[in-house]
Amino acid sequence: MAESMQGLKRSHRCGELSLANVGQNVTVMGWVQKSRNKGGIIFVDLRDRSGILQIIFEESDCGAESFAKAEKLRSEFVIAVTGRVEARSGGVNENLATGAIEVRAESLRILSESETPPFPIEENSKTKEELRLKYRYLDLRRPDIQRNLILRSKIAILTRQFLAEEGFLEIETPTLIKSTPEGARDYLVPSRVHPGSFYALPQSPQLFKQLLMCSGYDRYFQLARCYRDEDLRADRQPEFTQIDMELSFVDVEDVLDVNERLLHKLFKELLNVEIPLPIQRMTWQEAMDRFGSDKPDMRFGMELKNVSEVVKDCDFVVFKSALENGGSVRGINAEGEGGMPRKKIDALVEFAKGYGAKGLAYIAIHEDGSLKSSFAKFMTEEQMDALVKAMDGKPGDLLLFAADKNKVVWDVLGALRLEIAKQKDLLKKDDFKFLWVTEFPLLEYSEEENRYVAMHHPFTMPMEEDWPMIDTNPGAVRAKAYDIVLNGTELGGGSVRIHQSDIQSKMFEVLGFTPERAQDQFGFLLEAFKYGVPPHAGLAYGLDRVAMLMGGCDSIREVIAFPKVKDASCMMTEAPTPVDPKQLKELGIEIEKPEETEE
Repeated sequence: MAESMQGLKRSHRCGELSLANVGQNVTVMGWVQKSRNKGGIIFVDLRDRSGILQIIFEESDCGAESFAKAEKLRSEFVIAVTGRVEARSGGVNENLATGAIEVRAESLRILSESETPPFPIEENSKTKEELRLKYRYLDLRRPDIQRNLILRSKIAILTRQFLAEEGFLEIETPTLIKSTPEGARDYLVPSRVHPGSFYALPQSPQLFKQLLMCSGYDRYFQLARCYRDEDLRADRQPEFTQIDMELSFVDVEDVLDVNERLLHKLFKELLNVEIPLPIQRMTWQEAMDRFGSDKPDMRFGMELKNVSEVVKDCDFVVFKSALENGGSVRGINAEGEGGMPRKKIDALVEFAKGYGAKGLAYIAIHEDGSLKSSFAKFMTEEQMDALVKAMDGKPGDLLLFAADKNKVVWDVLGALRLEIAKQKDLLKKDDFKFLWVTEFPLLEYSEEENRYVAMHHPFTMPMEEDWPMIDTNPGAVRAKAYDIVLNGTELGGGSVRIHQSDIQSKMFEVLGFTPERAQDQFGFLLEAFKYGVPPHAGLAYGLDRVAMLMGGCDSIREVIAFPKVKDASCMMTEAPTPVDPKQLKELGIEIEKPEETEE
């Protein structure tokens, strides 16, 4: 039978008590982690979000009635205990923050009983994720998940404080907006009042934050909920949170400066990690050439080397045809992996194929300096020696080469260096290596659409010195865009925005928008730009990603209270579900029945 807590007031959380409280009478409440009856004395571990506390029940202290209740305690019962804090009589438990003390119970109330939970509530659960997500309210009781959500809360609160002190205003933007199909697929919301018309949920507050700059708010931020209806990967969710900001009368340096100081504060205050400032910078081109990625992991070397010049006269057809088609030959040196068994090398070749490679060429350098290679027969000895030298190859190293169009070579080797680093266990979660990647290309060519598309979005400012090339060589125009990268994950990105109408019109033209279509999709922004626009720039972080990396987690699901799974459904509430036909009728919506297939 559940009892009332009336007349009782909790004095402390479990983890807040220490030797300083010895001799005090306290009232604690929480969940039973476990209960051990040692005959005449009952030990109970009591848990709440602050930690675990040992309670001791003996009939001589708590009376027969409370002792009889204590005998019935099971895991996850919710109880209230009043008693006295004592130094532990047995050995001190070093694994527990409260391991030097215990509470000798004087009274007990069972506030709520519990059935046996479907899995144990414990750290580093071995339970399958599907089951944990189905009973997420139980999973959320686990101390490691609680630590993640507490950390996430602290990140949000500290960010708010810091930005407020820097003169930012927190302003909310709408969640029901106009659908502007650039980027991912929108989530649509039907309108009952306007039958046949739809709102979209925002993929980001981009247009609104630019309008706030037009309105003179100078510095805006918001912890914004964003929605994208895209196929999910491990680190994607259909809904996520951005730390979103926009600043007026600034250039790239100003945005980078305030954000470096924000990151410095978060890591210092929450993890006691000192980020060296200024954060290292690298242009997009250098990042691609050296690491094959626009979000390079800087925790290890294994950089790409362009060996196109070295192999340009060789007879190896794979290298030759790549160079003839305007591509390149590049390699990485997996130091010390020269003895890698053939089976593992074959697995790396298969891995590379997943990133578009037709194959991988390799040279294994034996300890005696002799070479074993997949393509030696097409090369002279001098060519092989020159190639090994260009790659800084030493006895015991494994050299891996990709030859194709630049984009494929970068993708393949960028992924391969990460895969080998994983295998060699070079990636330490508490080693935080930040990087600004700058000067992204303004446009990238889409083979599918046969046209240039915006790499960032259509409002990104080109670099002034490159703008004259917009008609002759659009692919070479760089943007005033920047990403902040941590350990191979893009934490956030942003750009200086276009504020001159002639550049904006030209940009739409290059992207293949007719003036009518530009007006149709972004008319309200273009109209606003007629009335005096300040130069402005912004940046947005993925809050989930920041929390994931700061918490040392492998997935953003571990830092989101109620996440969705890969098919964007919720295991716990079973959303999305069909709705009442009456609701659909009000909206003027009819669901198409799937066509019956004949047997």
